[in-house]
Amino acid sequence: MSRSPIRRSPPILRRLFHAPPPPSVPLLLHKTQTPGPTSTLHLLSWGRGASGQLGGGVEDIRLYPTSVASLLLPLSFRLSPVSGLLSPDDEAAAAVVEEVGISCGLFHSALLVSGRFWIWGKGDGGRLGLGNESYVFEPVLNLNLDRVRSVVLGGIHSAALTIDGEVYTWGYGGFGALGHSVYHRELLPRRVNGAWKGKICQLATSGTHSAAVTDSGELYTWGRDEGDGRLGLDIGRAPDDGLLGTPTKVDALPVHVAAVVCGGFFTMALTSDGQLWSWGGMADDGKVLSWGHGGHGQLGHSSTQNQKVPLVIDALSDKRVAYIACGGSSSAAVTDKGELYMWGNSKDNQLGVPGLPDVQTSPVEVKFLVEDEELGPHHVLSVSIGASHAMCLVLRPGKLVDHSS
Repeated sequence: MSRSPIRRSPPILRRLFHAPPPPSVPLLLHKTQTPGPTSTLHLLSWGRGASGQLGGGVEDIRLYPTSVASLLLPLSFRLSPVSGLLSPDDEAAAAVVEEVGISCGLFHSALLVSGRFWIWGKGDGGRLGLGNESYVFEPVLNLNLDRVRSVVLGGIHSAALTIDGEVYTWGYGGFGALGHSVYHRELLPRRVNGAWKGKICQLATSGTHSAAVTDSGELYTWGRDEGDGRLGLDIGRAPDDGLLGTPTKVDALPVHVAAVVCGGFFTMALTSDGQLWSWGGMADDGKVLSWGHGGHGQLGHSSTQNQKVPLVIDALSDKRVAYIACGGSSSAAVTDKGELYMWGNSKDNQLGVPGLPDVQTSPVEVKFLVEDEELGPHHVLSVSIGASHAMCLVLRPGKLVDHSS
C-alpha cells in the first residue's frame, strides 16, 4: 500500500519566522482543466460564524444560506465518499474525473475538490492541519496532504481519507479520536495505523469519536464512549476510562456496512442491503429512521423525547431521501429531487430558516434555496452540519458551458 505524499514544515519554524499562511482563494475557487461542458456548483454557508467557520471573513451570524465560493466541474464529477452517502460501484467510480465534498466541524469547515482541500475556521488544537493554531476566516488550501478523497471534521480534530484508502488525523487527541493510541495534539496530518485489512472506503467523525468502513464492509470505531454506546462495542470490550485510542472492529454488525455517520453521542450505520443495525440508518426505499437522544428535536419525530427503538420520520415518509447528515444536535436530509430538509437545534440559525423556534422537532424545507434569484434554479447535492453552522453544495443544472474550444 503506497503512502500519500505529505509536505511537512516544522510548526516551530513556521511560528518563529512568521511564515505566511496558504494563499486565500478567490470566489471562483476551482475551474476544471478537463475540456468539454462544465456544470456550476455553489458552496453556501449559514448560522454562527464568530470563529470564521462560515468562510466569508469576520462575521457573527448569517441568517440565510449565502454563497462562499463557486466551482466549475466537468459533467462527470461526483460527490466524494463522505459519511452518510452510499458509494457507487467500482465501474462508476472509475469513470469519474473529479470529486467534491464538504464537511463542518465544531467551529471549522472544509471543502474538497479533486484531491485537494481548503479549510478554515478556529485553529485551536491544530484542527486545521496547517502547522499552527491560528484562526482562519477565509478558505485556504492545505498543502500538508494531497490525493485526498474525503475530509471529515470533528470537535477539535479532523480526519481525511486518501485515494490509497489510508486514514490521516490531526488536531486535539485528548479523547482518543485521532486513533494514534496517544492523546496529545497533532498540528499536521498523521497516518492512522489501524488493524484493518485492505483499504478504508468511508470515514466519519464527530465531537469525540470516529468510525471507518473497510472495502470489505467491516466497521471500526475509536474515541470517547461515556457509557452511551456510541462506539458500538459490547460492555466487556468498552474502555473502562471511556477512551479508546486505537481503531477497534465492531463485531455486532455481521452484515456488509455501506455507510456510517457519527453524531454527538450516537452513531448511524447503513448496510448495503438496506437493513438497519444498532445505531440508525436509511432503508433502501429512501425512508429515514432515527433513535437515541432527542432533547433538541434532532430525531425529527415532533417531540423532544428520547427514542429507544428505530422509528420512521413521518414528515419524510413520502420522500425518497438520498443523503443524510447530523451534527451536534441538528439533522438534515436531501431528497432525490434536490430538496433540503433540516430539523433540531435552531438557536444559532443553523437550520437556515429565520423565525423558527430554538427547538424545531420536525423537518422543515429550506424553501428559499429553490427561489433564490441570484443562484437561479438549482439542485441541492449535499449538506454538512456543525455545532452552530451548516453548509451545502448546490448544482445549477442549466448552467453548462463548453470549454472544449
